[in-house]
Amino acid sequence: MERIIILDFGSQVTQVIGRRVRELNVYCEIHPFNKFPFEDGRIIPSDVKGIILSGSPFSVRDEKSPSVILSHYAGKVPILGICYGAQLIAQNYGGSVEASDTREYGRAALTVANIDEPIFKDVPKTSQVWMSHGDSITELPRSAELIASTASVCNAAYKIAEKKIYAFQFHPEVFHTQYGGTMLRNFVKGICGCKGDWTTESFIESTVESLREKLGTDEVILGLSGGVDSSVAAVLLNKAIGSRLHCIFVDNGLLRKNEFEEVLLQYQDMGLNVTGVRAADRFLDALRGISDPEGKRKAIGKTFIDVFEAEAQKITGAKWLAQGTIYPDVIESSSVKGPSATIKSHHNVGGLPEKMNLKIVEPLRSLFKDEVRRTGLALGIKRQLISRHPFPGPGLGIRVLGEVTKEKLDILKEADHIFISNLRTYMTDLPAASNGLSYAEGSSQIPLYDAIWQAGTILLPVRSVGVMGDERTYEYTIALRAVISNDGMTADWVHIPYEFLAKVSNQIINKVKGVNRVCYDISSKPPATIEWE
Repeated sequence: MERIIILDFGSQVTQVIGRRVRELNVYCEIHPFNKFPFEDGRIIPSDVKGIILSGSPFSVRDEKSPSVILSHYAGKVPILGICYGAQLIAQNYGGSVEASDTREYGRAALTVANIDEPIFKDVPKTSQVWMSHGDSITELPRSAELIASTASVCNAAYKIAEKKIYAFQFHPEVFHTQYGGTMLRNFVKGICGCKGDWTTESFIESTVESLREKLGTDEVILGLSGGVDSSVAAVLLNKAIGSRLHCIFVDNGLLRKNEFEEVLLQYQDMGLNVTGVRAADRFLDALRGISDPEGKRKAIGKTFIDVFEAEAQKITGAKWLAQGTIYPDVIESSSVKGPSATIKSHHNVGGLPEKMNLKIVEPLRSLFKDEVRRTGLALGIKRQLISRHPFPGPGLGIRVLGEVTKEKLDILKEADHIFISNLRTYMTDLPAASNGLSYAEGSSQIPLYDAIWQAGTILLPVRSVGVMGDERTYEYTIALRAVISNDGMTADWVHIPYEFLAKVSNQIINKVKGVNRVCYDISSKPPATIEWE
């Protein structure tokens, strides 16, 4: 399978490069700059068709700035340097990089020197690009040729033909760069010669085959969460090994209203070998008296492990623990920022594999979230499950601010059910969320739920004065939250119509006993986070 290697120097948008390459049906891998994926960097496997050097928050002028030995692979496969990568290449080959008087950030007009340049095929003479840098390449290497400029950056793009090197000072991967996708296509498919035959269907076929080979006749345990990742992982494994996959779905009492029963039924309809475990009381007991968000997360995680282990012990001969880990989790765990950035705790269920002497299998570890969704649809999973919004591992436990009680959970579940149900039925002409799902041509409206990346309700730990009928009330406040995002790293609040908010607020206050006030959260991430805890 042909692939592109992306070396990460710490840019916040390195994952975006990967996603844009994957959109071309070309497989790519992201590796920290100091962990080149081959034992000897001088030997490039024949399936590697090109290398991309990412941007970085560092300066190439710093003594301890991240670097690579370009001579190991320059000239062997095409290389594209982006921002920091472009500066690093220039510095390595005798050019000069200096601090700019002002940090250049934002849109700029790129002028191409020669429209016949292969990397600028189908790109107009002038187009918009996105700059984000504090240093500038003030002098190109002698062997380099200038291929594009902006009004304030002369050396905005260059090439070193004899080394098969191209370099952009701007970011082609972000959507603000008007023809960035075209430029990446020209590099990946034109210059690197990738065919673009890595499709959802080919992924399923090769993954099922490798799972059969890897797992043989062994029994496998998988903890289902009701979310997209674990569900798709379960169906892939089921396709490979059938009833030797044992799924466990734990009701921690922190799921949405009726979610345990509805999702369990869906799983059984999909032909999965699944056991539902009701353990809500155990989780509530573990949470009693705890108000600190991190304390709640730890209590929920420990209780889950105890419940899961007790159920898993009933399965004889199990040798593997399957997980719904996806590619962003893998990247995060090997980040250039160091070992502190680890895989999300709700994916790797603590120390359970070591405790039970189980090996790990992660069938989705090479996929981004949108690719997981497309895979799920191709496997025949119902769209309603595949299109579900992300849901926090600790569930409603971190949407009840402060101590969690059954009374508060019941209030929150009812309010949340009203909000989500209305989102599913209210039609809008807002664009669909960035979730990898497509819609029928000609459909001018979609459910508001599908235009939102993530939504939920939060029960605030305060009561306020209200009036109902002729009586004074002193009850809880519910906050509604709805955001759009590409990957959860940044997010903006959704401009939900006032008429929708008025309807939902009215229903919650009239139908949910214990609530007399509803607010809508209009903060973005950053500075706020998506979840309140």
